[in-house]
Amino acid sequence: MNVDYIALSVPIFFILIGVELAYSFYKKLNYYRLNDSISNLSQGIGQQVTGVFMKTALFFGYMYIFEHWRLFDLPQTIWVWIILFIGVDFFYYWFHRMSHQVNALWAAHIVHHQSEEYNLTVALRQSWFQGWFSWVFYLPLAFIGFDPIMFLTLSAFNTLYQFWIHTRTIKSMGPLEWILNTPSHHRVHHGSNPKYIDKNHAGTLIIWDKIFGTFQKEEEEVYYGITTPLASWNPIWANVHYWSELWNTAKQSPKWSDKINVFLKPPGWFPAHLGGFKPAKDIDPASYAKYNPEFHQKFSGYVLLQFLIGLATGSAILFLNATLPATPLISGSVFSILTLLTCGALLEEKKWLIYFEYCRLLSGILIILLLNFPIGYQVIFAGLQIVSLVWFYNLNKLNTHAQEVPEV
Repeated sequence: MNVDYIALSVPIFFILIGVELAYSFYKKLNYYRLNDSISNLSQGIGQQVTGVFMKTALFFGYMYIFEHWRLFDLPQTIWVWIILFIGVDFFYYWFHRMSHQVNALWAAHIVHHQSEEYNLTVALRQSWFQGWFSWVFYLPLAFIGFDPIMFLTLSAFNTLYQFWIHTRTIKSMGPLEWILNTPSHHRVHHGSNPKYIDKNHAGTLIIWDKIFGTFQKEEEEVYYGITTPLASWNPIWANVHYWSELWNTAKQSPKWSDKINVFLKPPGWFPAHLGGFKPAKDIDPASYAKYNPEFHQKFSGYVLLQFLIGLATGSAILFLNATLPATPLISGSVFSILTLLTCGALLEEKKWLIYFEYCRLLSGILIILLLNFPIGYQVIFAGLQIVSLVWFYNLNKLNTHAQEVPEV
C-alpha cells in the first residue's frame, strides 16, 4: 500500500513552524513576516491541491516502465533499500541542478526561491507544475527494476528531509556538514548573491555538489530570493510570471533558433539582438529592500480566517479526494485556490478584490448547499462564509469611510 507520508506530515510541519516562530519572536530575530508567510504557505496548499489531479497520471510512467521494461527483479532487502536511497538522492541532484540551468524547468522551480525570507514556511513554498517533469529524471530507477512503492517511499522521505534545512536558527553542524545537506548549505542555495547562485543542489547528501563542482560554503551574509524580485503575493502569478517573461522574450526574437533557445538556455540568457547574457548584479546592502507593501492591519484577522478556510478546504481535498465525486472535488479545489488568491490580494490591497470577494463568498455558500455535503459540513462552512461576508462588508465600509474623511 502506498502511504502519502508528506500529507501525513503536514501537522508536524505546522507544529515545527510554530516552534520556530515562537523562538524567533522570543529572540526578536524577525525571521517571519505575516504577508510573506501567508504567501509561502499558500503555495504549499496550492501545490498539494493541484497535485491531487497529477499524481496518478505521473506515477503511471514509472509503473509502466517497471512492469514492462525492467532489467532486473530486485528483492526488497536492506541493501536494495540503501542503494535505492542513494539512487533517488543522485537523480534528485540532477533534476534540481537542471531546474536551475534550463529556463523551461526554472520557470516552474523558481516559485520555491521567490521568498525574500528564510524560515520553515519557505520549505512549503512549492511549484504547482514542477511535478509534471521532475518524475522523468527518476525513470532510470524503473528500468533497473526498483519497486515503485519503494521508490515513492524514499522519494517522499528525500522531500521530508529537506523541510528542516529551511531555517536560520541552526548555524553550523560540525562534521555533518561534510556529508549531509544542512541548513547552512541550503541557505547558500537560496541566496541571490552572485557567488551563491546555482550552488548546493543536494537533497540529502551534499557529496554530489562536492563531486560535480557545485558546492559553495556559506560565507558572507545571504540575501534570499530571486535576482528580479517577484514583488507580488498573488499565488497564481507566482507560478506563471516567468513563463510570461520567456514568452515575451521569444516573441521579440525573429529567428526560430532564438525562440527555442529562450526556453532551453540558462536563466539570464537573451538573444544577441536583446543584449546577450545578463549576469546577476551584485547586491548593494545600502539600497536593498524587501518587497513589503503596506496594508491596513485591520485586515489581518480577516486574512488569517480566510487562510485557515483555504487550508481546511485544501486539507479536506488532500485526505478525502479518493472518496469525493468529481464535481465537489473540482469545485472545492477551485474554491481553495480562489481563497488563497483573496489572501494575497488583501495583503496588496488590490482594487479588484471587492467584487471578486463578494462573488467568492457567495459561490462558497452555493457550493456547500447544492452539492449534498453532510449537514454538519453545510452548517459549519456556510456559517463561516456568512460570518466572512458580514465581516468583509464592515471592513470595506470602514475603509471607504476612512478614505472619505479629510486629513486635518
